[in-house]
Amino acid sequence: MSGTVAKRYEELCRLLHHHNHLYYVLDRPEISDAQYDRLFRELVAIEKEQPELITADSPSQRVGAPPLEGFATVPHSQPMLSLQNALTLGEIKEFDASVKRSLKPSGAIDYFCELKLDGLAVELVYQKGRLTVGATRGDGVNGEKITENLRTIRQIPLALADEAPELVAVRGEVYMELADFRRLNEERENNGEAVFANPRNAAAGSLRQLDSAVTARRPLKIFCYGIGACTEKGFSSQSQMLEKLRRWGLRVNLEQSRIARGVDEVAAFYNEILALREELPFEIDGIVVKVERLDLQARLGVTSRAPRWARAWKFPPRQAETRVEEVRLQVGRTGAITPVAKLTPVRVSGVTVASASLHNWDEIARLDIRQGDHVIIERAGDVIPYVVRSLPEKRTGREAAIPVPAVCPVCGSPVARLEGEVIPRCQGLDCPARLRETLKHFASRNAMDIDGLGERYIDQLLRLGLVKSVADLYTLTKEDLFRFERMGDKLAENLLAAIAASKKRPLARFLHALGIRHVGVHLARVLSDRFGSAAALTKASREELTAIHEIGDQVADSVVRFFQSPHNLAILKQLEDAGVVPETGEKKGGTALAGKTFVFTGALSRFTRQEAEAMVTERGGRAAGSVSRKTDFVVAGEEAGSKYRKAVELGVPVLSEEDFIRLLGGQ
Repeated sequence: MSGTVAKRYEELCRLLHHHNHLYYVLDRPEISDAQYDRLFRELVAIEKEQPELITADSPSQRVGAPPLEGFATVPHSQPMLSLQNALTLGEIKEFDASVKRSLKPSGAIDYFCELKLDGLAVELVYQKGRLTVGATRGDGVNGEKITENLRTIRQIPLALADEAPELVAVRGEVYMELADFRRLNEERENNGEAVFANPRNAAAGSLRQLDSAVTARRPLKIFCYGIGACTEKGFSSQSQMLEKLRRWGLRVNLEQSRIARGVDEVAAFYNEILALREELPFEIDGIVVKVERLDLQARLGVTSRAPRWARAWKFPPRQAETRVEEVRLQVGRTGAITPVAKLTPVRVSGVTVASASLHNWDEIARLDIRQGDHVIIERAGDVIPYVVRSLPEKRTGREAAIPVPAVCPVCGSPVARLEGEVIPRCQGLDCPARLRETLKHFASRNAMDIDGLGERYIDQLLRLGLVKSVADLYTLTKEDLFRFERMGDKLAENLLAAIAASKKRPLARFLHALGIRHVGVHLARVLSDRFGSAAALTKASREELTAIHEIGDQVADSVVRFFQSPHNLAILKQLEDAGVVPETGEKKGGTALAGKTFVFTGALSRFTRQEAEAMVTERGGRAAGSVSRKTDFVVAGEEAGSKYRKAVELGVPVLSEEDFIRLLGGQ
């Protein structure tokens, strides 16, 4: 093994850890994403040639390990104790008085005040500066070993700075920011998965995945706040400890912490943070008040459950009792039907709440909610309020169950709840609640490619009531378009010409444009190749569909339901009558890509990934979602990640976006 290569590898590890810390912990990057990517690719290339160099703290080891069968139990270096709660200023004054009785100080006590994040407490054990064990709090004495999951959180350094002690056990809180929590729940809802009730549940559920690759995809963050066992401390106070953690490369929240002299300053901090609570990007449920000096903490000691030198001063609960007056059904852009409780208006944390999401019918059953029930609702930051529990003891007998709908509440189309999903979905292609997003998708470049029909014109079509389904696009006249704002003769002619040109798109594009659940660009091509026409698909059975290698039960059920819907069949007939006749059987631009498998990764600048995949399939190639030895080419855009690394490992040719464009041009 070349010493020069080993030295370069060590230097790359050091540089990448340094830049990860600047980016994820300090939010102060020094190099561009492209420069970082070049360093990372060089590291991966060396690891491919010299795999014996790879260690558990390599910057490449952030994607997760193989799934576990269960979590092992690991003892904590020192017990992870709970905090005793205080709910009022009077209880904080009692805490201060007890501290003074024990210490008998000559003046006021200095307290270190910090935010109490509502997340999941963990311990990170570093030996010789390297992360070796990570665990949940568990019962305080033993925790669940979740080392591989914690390694995926980029704010947790895999290696500490050189000055780190021989052994240190760091305590921290893993959490999820509110914006990330909302995005995660929207994604899960669209995929038919159960949503998380609040950010804490989302963080805890993400950390306790047996498959750490799932954890790696979740937007988790951490703030470190304390230390258990430590061989070389070098600090004498709580604030100095956090400064030391920061120097070791760990993320702390000193900026929103304060040393308060005496109870009055503690109360001032509490009131200040309470006023800012709704503006914070994450959930907190109070502040933590700790005696600042560590020698005084040691003198005060601990009980079997909690330290005598700290209190959690909890904020008032953001809960209220109200009544479910009715349950309305909302239809989302993918047809997802969500029950929403309309409530007797009630004030919660300074805001009047009149509705709350019930998420899905599994959640309704779990909470035993009925229309007319008295319920407890909770408001978490700027996240939509949710129902915590029902109050069955207040029922009068007039409450009504909330049934799963059999038909869409908007269009009357059949509703389907696919196997493995918790959300029922409208199957109607012409559902008004879905129409705006349906039109956008139908006209998009990798679908029917109606040039010029963007959101502005779609909104005007809907406002004027000119379209009730995608088929109505093909009945528009110049006079209809003249009703638009700022629509001239030439613009109207261009738009009508683009609509007319879309009548002859390939069948695969047409099938993709229909927005069939689970059918993207690739599966649309598979269906096109197998059945040859939309008419044949209307007669396809579940057995015929599942006989196709790339189509499973979920996709087959979705396709069958779509083509058996009377509403959808009526629209397909209207499209046919309007002259929309998809082309079949002919691949555009020759056959040099025929049989070739492409995988796209990273951000492309000239077109979207879906558009690039459509270009491949139209030319007889295949667009896959993962890299294997059977992959012919990987096209890597900016910030290419694990797929690029896999291609390098397997020796699959990697093309730049420019290489890909040249390859297309040669067709």
